[in-house]
Amino acid sequence: MRETIIEKSCELFLNLGFKSVTMDEIANALGVSKKTLYKYFSNKTALVTAVTNTMFEKISCGIDHVCGIDMNPIDEIFAIKKLVMEHLKDEKSSPQYQLQKYYPKLFLSLKQKQFQIMQKCVLENLERGVKLGLYREDIDVDFISRIYFIGITGIKDNDMFPLKNYVMKSLMNQYLDYHLRGICTPKGILQLEKQLKEN
Repeated sequence: MRETIIEKSCELFLNLGFKSVTMDEIANALGVSKKTLYKYFSNKTALVTAVTNTMFEKISCGIDHVCGIDMNPIDEIFAIKKLVMEHLKDEKSSPQYQLQKYYPKLFLSLKQKQFQIMQKCVLENLERGVKLGLYREDIDVDFISRIYFIGITGIKDNDMFPLKNYVMKSLMNQYLDYHLRGICTPKGILQLEKQLKEN
């Protein structure tokens, strides 16, 4: 039952937002009493924590799987983007923004975990890209990996990029285009343009 509650809550939070969804609405959507929810989660914060941790684990496992396929680094970045978008369902409610606003401690903890996972993955991607001649030899991989993280999380800032004006999928594509053009060799640009046509 715990997993069912997490799954349904995740769906509701992604579509309507962490703040908007009440425990009553979650109970109604599941066809159970609120008492049943409180049997597994002491309060809404505990449920939000479980949901965000579950989402994080699923996305992390997916990223590990994509990185294990050993595709070329540019294709890998777009494959990870696709995976994240599938899990976050285009972020209609800007969950990251709501998490930051209403659950700041949880948001900071999640951001640190995201950085650790992404830093390792992005560093490996950059190093392989340089070796394969897709990325320029003179890039500072540590600096680029940090700037990449700031950018990819920054485009989810609802103050900067309001959801009524921007679609997350096209924002992600624009950001990846911006990021990769700054580090690609001519050979890498050809691969990037192939990906942009497909995406």
